[in-house]
Amino acid sequence: MTDDACLFLLDDASARLGVAPAAVGELACMETPAVRAWLDAQGSTPDSPHLRLLPPEETAAVPESAQRLPVPLSDEELSRVRHRMAPEPLARVEEELLAYRDCEDGRDGLIGRALAAGVTPHRIVELTGVDPATVTAAANR
Repeated sequence: MTDDACLFLLDDASARLGVAPAAVGELACMETPAVRAWLDAQGSTPDSPHLRLLPPEETAAVPESAQRLPVPLSDEELSRVRHRMAPEPLARVEEELLAYRDCEDGRDGLIGRALAAGVTPHRIVELTGVDPATVTAAANR
């Protein structure tokens, strides 16, 4: 696994792999000379329907035949990529977890719902900022 996300081109624009960088919002890496040169070399553009992005933990899913480029993302950018990749029910729970950072009412219930919906414990820690032991304790209740 690499610490960089992976920008890549798919032959089939209808494939449901990764997210379109344009759908994530502004990404600093898209303005770098390296990415611009790579896109030019591929004959592509930042808004191409073939251009996709995966977070570091998912880069093994990139097809061997795909043109790829590792790109660094900030924590906030990486969180947006992961959020866009989440299925709709998970995305809603993740939004609640992000909102939780501002309050503690119902913490254990929210963490329990998130775990039941399939949000991984490390993702809950990332979204809420709570201690991993708190997530473990909530999961065991």
